[in-house]
Amino acid sequence: MSKVEPNSDSLIAHVRAAARQEQFLDVVSAEEARTRFQTHIDMAPLGDETVMLAQALGRVLAHDVVAAVDAPPFDRSNVDGFALRAADTIGASDMAPKKFKLNAEVIACGHAPTLEVAPATATTIATGGVIPRGADAVVMIEWTELLADGTPMIELRRAAAAGQFVSYAGSDIARGETLLRRGARIGSREIGMLAASGLAHIDVVRRPKVAVLSTGDELVAPGTALGAANVYDSNGAIIAAAVTEAGGEPVAMGAFPDDPVKLEIAVRNALAASDMVVLSGGTSKGAGDLSHAIVSRLGQPGILVHGVALKPGKPLCLGVIGKKPIVVLPGFPTSAIFTFHAFVAPVIRALAGLPPEAAETVRATVPMRIASEMGRKEFVLVSLIEGDDGTIAFPTGKGSGSVTSFSQADGFLEIDALASSLDAGSTVEVTLIGSAAKAPDLVIMGSHDVALDVVVGALAERGFSARTLAVGSLGGVAAATRGECDIAPVHLIDPASGQYNVHLVTPGLTLVPGWRRMQGVLFRLGDKRFEGREANDAVAGILGDPAALMVSRNAGAGTRVLIDNLLKGKRPPGYANQPKSHNAVAAAIAQGRADWGVAIEPVAKLYGLGFLPLAPEHYDFLVVEARRDRPAVQAFLAALRDDATRQRIRALGMQPA
Repeated sequence: MSKVEPNSDSLIAHVRAAARQEQFLDVVSAEEARTRFQTHIDMAPLGDETVMLAQALGRVLAHDVVAAVDAPPFDRSNVDGFALRAADTIGASDMAPKKFKLNAEVIACGHAPTLEVAPATATTIATGGVIPRGADAVVMIEWTELLADGTPMIELRRAAAAGQFVSYAGSDIARGETLLRRGARIGSREIGMLAASGLAHIDVVRRPKVAVLSTGDELVAPGTALGAANVYDSNGAIIAAAVTEAGGEPVAMGAFPDDPVKLEIAVRNALAASDMVVLSGGTSKGAGDLSHAIVSRLGQPGILVHGVALKPGKPLCLGVIGKKPIVVLPGFPTSAIFTFHAFVAPVIRALAGLPPEAAETVRATVPMRIASEMGRKEFVLVSLIEGDDGTIAFPTGKGSGSVTSFSQADGFLEIDALASSLDAGSTVEVTLIGSAAKAPDLVIMGSHDVALDVVVGALAERGFSARTLAVGSLGGVAAATRGECDIAPVHLIDPASGQYNVHLVTPGLTLVPGWRRMQGVLFRLGDKRFEGREANDAVAGILGDPAALMVSRNAGAGTRVLIDNLLKGKRPPGYANQPKSHNAVAAAIAQGRADWGVAIEPVAKLYGLGFLPLAPEHYDFLVVEARRDRPAVQAFLAALRDDATRQRIRALGMQPA
């Protein structure tokens, strides 16, 4: 401000203007201020941009990511050892070892097997190696002894179960699965998942550009010498860093003197160059405080709040120019950062698509016994769900080779090195991972289906979060019975009546129809044993072919019941190969490790396989009646009935009930 001569008329006018001290427009509560401000702002995430995967850390996904490939892409070994047929190991012990002839092949990582494993033979395999045709288990090298003389052979001193030390194709990531949802923040875990799916670029929400200005004649930039009555502009640095922490991209404009013309030009330039403008200083009612006056003449709707009933932070000024938020924070650093986190950070996070931050630890109950190896402290990844009696820590079970386990966990618990297990019902402290503080609105435990992702997506559009744990139909029934979930997806047939799922209804559980999905026999196109035939006839014909290798399903799966009815007690080659998903069945056939199996039609299409229909399967939902009136449960049921949701389900090849 220009120097005024003593006792002049200008000095008198200046003193009178300073003494007048215009009052705030009106002082409102923090709740009222927030409501006024956010009512005039579009809080939806900004548009998307495509970035390299290496640049995606900390960004927010703009769209759902659907896996285009399986992970692992083939059945693979979890240990160094020997791939063989589990049935050949029955009875093996230290007293009665079984002998196996070694095939003339060593399966290393990155090399496809060429020889089929015949009965009483084994193939040397490395960790991560492709399971060869004919094998359905792997035994550890420590369980064997190499016989030195004659033809290479091993002695096996322990029996193996089918599927032992085998990770099936798609057991971690299944082709067609919704891998990550729109709005997920990408950390190192998510980077690993995306890389495992072969993605080099990803669409992310654009970070909001936030222009940061400081005002005041007293301000000088850090690194310069302080003059009389000067202070360093610390607010600019503090607020720019806070913008970054909140998920925005700061645009540092610098500090400006209390010159109304220069400051107004700077603010207009800031509006043109950003999505949001944050000033600090010049919003009080004293002499030289110009910011609020400048904001008032920039455009409509203009100033919405000037004065909030906060200590510190009363001089806060909130406005919107056109569609862009503009905020004038108090000049004192403590007040500035306090009001920034209370009013500005939530807007930045919303525009950036970010969720609220999480707490650090929670107490929870473990619903099942967790075995542990003595001598090593064990960290168990868990998902947190709200049961009837408090928070439950449900262990995830995809194994150490899984990419997704860590990403999908809410936290982890520790088991002491001297303990052999953690008993069911134990109360533990869970260390949270990332933003896992908020429990999901809805917990779904049971069988997974790609169409379920459609319903969960529709639920998210209604503002509800869901936790989906794929534990199989029987696991879902058990969880619903114990009150560990809200909804259990099931598809189990009653062998006695031939009806799906009705027999699962017990007091406290009701059945809600979902959709129908056609099950049938999958085979490779061009296989004359199947093409142009009815499913039952084709299977009856192939059961007499010892070279025809099937791939079955795990006990407890609804599809397993259908398979057993189809086979009528027979156990053809490959029956012991029992993966836990439709995707793994299709992958085994598509890759030539099996010739046929039973799965749903959409999976056959995903893998380019032939399909002979058998029977429609009913995929329905058990609802815990005590939780039916919860808003999230009602929203799920409404989404299930919604015409748009049903149309999306039909597009996947399902038929809504």
